[in-house]
Amino acid sequence: MNCKNCNTEVNSKFCPDCGQLSSLKRINGHYIIHEIEHILHFERGILYTIKELLINPGQSIKSYLTENRNRLVKPIIFIIVTSLIYSICNSFFHFEDDYVNKLGNNNSATSAISKWIQGHYGYANIIMAIFIALWTKLFFRKYKFNIFEILTLLCFVMGMGMLFLSAFGIIQSLTSINLIIIASIVCFVYTTWAIGQFYEKGKIVNYIKAFFAYLLGMLTFFFTAILIGTTIDLITKH
Repeated sequence: MNCKNCNTEVNSKFCPDCGQLSSLKRINGHYIIHEIEHILHFERGILYTIKELLINPGQSIKSYLTENRNRLVKPIIFIIVTSLIYSICNSFFHFEDDYVNKLGNNNSATSAISKWIQGHYGYANIIMAIFIALWTKLFFRKYKFNIFEILTLLCFVMGMGMLFLSAFGIIQSLTSINLIIIASIVCFVYTTWAIGQFYEKGKIVNYIKAFFAYLLGMLTFFFTAILIGTTIDLITKH
């Protein structure tokens, strides 16, 4: 028989050319359970990815880029899944409510943008990662990683940040202790450590560069958001 994907002659379970299965399994309950297990599998799935990013983030991501892309979950999938986890946790524990209420019911474009950022962390993180990536590329320009590889690094790192915020948010809701500052510090320290380790973990200067790349990226993102909102407000008032 011939492969239904590339039309190459097939004499085994897999196509020798493209790797497609010669006979696809039916989608049933067993298939769905297997796919979920595959995603959550500790050897190659989301749990393994989280473990590796907790223990050795920089080197794990560098290995993903340069050696083996089968062990970790794909970066876009990872940040989407972690953002979904954050959204689900917040919907149950409402740890964002105090912050959102402080934004008020102002009808200005600036307030609307701030609320959108707060309510769509996943999308906002991806946009923010672009700003951080540009600063990271500038500070680490002697290294040969391109902007897309840096964005891959940041998808993993910022996805972990979502998990940290989720964990602290749950604890805050259960204990009524305001942990938002501690959570922000943990995310900042982790991101700085992960980026510095990614480039060359033995150099202290790399952690300093990572700190400023992350800080300036965040500030640039929020400044741009405020600038866009202010510009829209000025235009609409006239």
